[in-house]
Amino acid sequence: MTDFTLKTDADGVAIITWDTVGKSMNVMNQQGFTDLDALVGHALADDAVKGIIITSGKPDSFAGGMDLNIIARMKDSAGDDPARGLFDGVMAMHGVLRRIERAGMDPKTNKGGKPIAAALPGTALGIGLEIPLACHRIFAADNPKAKIGLPEIMVGIFPGAGGTTRLARKLGAMGASPLLLEGKLNDPQAAKRAGVIDEVVPAEDLISAAKAWVLSNPAIVKPWDEKGYKMPGGAPYHPAGFMTFVGASAMVNGKTMGVYPAAKALLSAVYEGALVPFDTALKIEARWFTNVLMNPSSSAMIRSLFINKEALEKGANRPQAPDQKVRQVGVIGAGMMGAGIALVSALAGIKVVLIDAKQDAAEKGKSYTAAYMDKGIARKKATEDKKAAVLGLIHATTDYAALKDCDLIVEAVFEDVGVKAEVTKKVQAVTGAGCIFATNTSTLPITELAKASNDPTNFIGIHFFSPVDKMMLVEIIKGEATGDVAVAKALDFVRQIRKTPIVVNDARFFYANRCIIPYINEGIRMVREGVEPALIENAAKLVGMPLGPLQLVDETSIDLGVKIAKATRAAMGDAYPDGVVDEVLFWMADQTRLGRKSNAGFYAYDDKGKRTGLWDGLAVQYPVADQQPDLVTVQHRLLFAQVLEAVRALEDGVLTDIREGDVGAILGWGFAPWSGGPFSWLDIIGAPYAAERCDQLTAQFGDRFTTPDLLRDMAAKGHEFYKRFGTGAKAA
Repeated sequence: MTDFTLKTDADGVAIITWDTVGKSMNVMNQQGFTDLDALVGHALADDAVKGIIITSGKPDSFAGGMDLNIIARMKDSAGDDPARGLFDGVMAMHGVLRRIERAGMDPKTNKGGKPIAAALPGTALGIGLEIPLACHRIFAADNPKAKIGLPEIMVGIFPGAGGTTRLARKLGAMGASPLLLEGKLNDPQAAKRAGVIDEVVPAEDLISAAKAWVLSNPAIVKPWDEKGYKMPGGAPYHPAGFMTFVGASAMVNGKTMGVYPAAKALLSAVYEGALVPFDTALKIEARWFTNVLMNPSSSAMIRSLFINKEALEKGANRPQAPDQKVRQVGVIGAGMMGAGIALVSALAGIKVVLIDAKQDAAEKGKSYTAAYMDKGIARKKATEDKKAAVLGLIHATTDYAALKDCDLIVEAVFEDVGVKAEVTKKVQAVTGAGCIFATNTSTLPITELAKASNDPTNFIGIHFFSPVDKMMLVEIIKGEATGDVAVAKALDFVRQIRKTPIVVNDARFFYANRCIIPYINEGIRMVREGVEPALIENAAKLVGMPLGPLQLVDETSIDLGVKIAKATRAAMGDAYPDGVVDEVLFWMADQTRLGRKSNAGFYAYDDKGKRTGLWDGLAVQYPVADQQPDLVTVQHRLLFAQVLEAVRALEDGVLTDIREGDVGAILGWGFAPWSGGPFSWLDIIGAPYAAERCDQLTAQFGDRFTTPDLLRDMAAKGHEFYKRFGTGAKAA
């Protein structure tokens, strides 16, 4: 069954409707391109057809983009010459869209041809905008929920079906840069103001407006196909254009630190393409797009940030259990974390009972949602009615009896076993037997906390990251007795609140903190050794970490680090490995330098809380050594500190799916997104090299870099993680 159909009306307008079978939103595949091309060709050859409208059979969207698996298939089917296969495949897509754009016009005179309009009922992303950009006029329904843009840069590629070249020529490099380099998405009205689309009309008038234009005998030659075309804002050799590209290059390198190949390739495609005729520019775009697709970074990013992320959000690791959609959630503790959980729950349409020890504290927690909605109203992203509806779902109280109808409890009180046990008993004295109890904790063992429960099978950990409304990852932790229904409930809840879940087994620090704490600790160790703090911080950023380890500990607070260190030392006894780290951390705390919250930490801050640079007093206590390590050594210490813990988590059975390990690392603490995550990074550098490098680091810096047995085995066998564990197989 084809995804594209054609029907010609009595006025001679051929309407091509895109309606991907079995999908809620249209997604382009290889057969789709073939079918679209055939239908356009048929309409152009039919003398009875005066013009064409390309639209969607989906009521609220045009298209969600390309099925990225077809790009992988292009590469795989090319055999020994994957670059040629990719380039030829991309040029074939260019051919389809170019035939739409030229629409039968004479190549020499630009005479003839038939007008082709795109009619977008709603969201149009990626190829869903690149096809309209090849049409002669773009109409969009006035649908404020619709998103229009080219978000490819967010998953490690760039718009490679002509979107880069057409948008740059349509808007100029400066005008196109937010959409191309930042993946900015606009609603239809904003897209029209930006010049991306041409008309916004009421939804009920969409097809009639497009049809009226088609029948008006409009001029259809694109500006870049006419003699004398000049690029808006100036081409690279124009004084204004030169300055634009200089600024764009500086911006790209400043934001990407040189580790994201797609952004630099995109800018190169625009720059080089602006110097040549349009058809040559498309070839340049295709070559740079092929270059990016051949880079293992793009494959890893697509896999983790698109394919694997989507699979986890759809319940790839959900146990067999009936639907566990949450009707009413009880949130215990109305501090920042509890208030955030209440907010995202209410935004998802879930009733919330928000409990705190004092009514004013509970009301303050609810006011977090009010403030959030007020910001949305100020940005015209929400309305007063929407605010009232969301706030109406939150009942702030001190009365535990209000929890009796809840089917899920999320406890977010102080990180203390005794306090959490007391709350658990108070809640379960009220709730029904089938109510699932989830504790929000980042460090405390779930199995231990479950001892306070009257039914450990219904007890689970749900670790939210702060701030809850912004952080996409939720870590679900199974205790030793946690049952399948509790896991399903947690997963279904996370899906309702539109977050990405990973499921891990119970162990100290679970997965995320298990990996991020060594990263912070390694940075602090280097301070103690006399490594220049600026070198530590910049080395981290130059390898793709969003924050250096010293800034990260400032953000999370130094006294929290002290608390975790003391608890870990008490639990591990003589096996505790981080005494050197504690020396620095405890000294900082003694100086009352507790991080951003105290406007004093590893960084100095002004009165408004803005960082002014690394604190110079650090060098007084820990002088900078005369001889500094090379950049790569610092980077490898910071990366391997995290990656080896990820491998050990897989070995120990804390992780059971490397997809969760990679997606969780990127979304949870920002592990070098260009790499696709720790397991993808190890596949990029290869297990043999990784094991060899670990041996070198161990000899130089200590046993914390000891090569895990699993990695040693993979190195000996030449294995890759995604070939060995890609479908979620366990390490053992």
